[in-house]
Amino acid sequence: MYTCGGVIPELTGRRVRLRAMAAGDAGALFKIWCHPQVAPWLDAPFLSSAEEAGALIALLAQMALEEESIRWSILGPDGEVIGSCGYNHWQLEGAYRGEIGFELSPAAMGQGYMREALELMLDFGFGSMGLNRIEALCHPDNIRAEKLITRLGFRQEGLLRQYRHTASGYQDVRMYSLLQGEKVRALRT
Repeated sequence: MYTCGGVIPELTGRRVRLRAMAAGDAGALFKIWCHPQVAPWLDAPFLSSAEEAGALIALLAQMALEEESIRWSILGPDGEVIGSCGYNHWQLEGAYRGEIGFELSPAAMGQGYMREALELMLDFGFGSMGLNRIEALCHPDNIRAEKLITRLGFRQEGLLRQYRHTASGYQDVRMYSLLQGEKVRALRT
C-alpha cells in the first residue's frame, strides 16, 4: 500500500516539471493564489502575504508527512513556478480514491501546461499510489477547470449543494470522477 512519508517525488513531462513545494516558492505561489482570476476557486483561506503563503507551504509539507496530502509546485519550461497541483487527500484501504486540486498563473493559462501537469499527476495516482478513483470538485462557475477535467476523461456525477463554506458564504460544487479504466480510454481518444 502506498505511503508518502513526506517524500514527494519529482514528475517530469515534456514542458512542465512537478516538484515538492519549497519555501522559496512562497512569493510566486502567493501571487497565484491571491490573483483575482484564481482566488475565487480555491478552497483555502485568503492569504495576505508571501509569509502566510510560506506558512501554508510548511503546513502542506507536514500534511505529506502525515499521509494526508501531496502538493507539487508546477514549473514551466523556463523553471519558473507557474502553479501548483496535488492530492488534497486520499484514502487507500476500503476506497482507493483521491481528490485533486490545482491552480495556474493566469499568465500561463491556455498553453496546455495544466493539462500536462494533471496527466503526470493522474499517472502517478493510478500507477504509484494504486488509486482506482480520482475525484475533482469544481465550483459551477469555474468553466476553465470543468473543460479541462472533462477533456481528461472525468465525468460529472452531481451537484453537492452548499458543500463548502468560504468568506463569501456557502458554495455548491460539482463532483467529477475518473476511474482507472476510464483514464486509459480517455488517452486513446
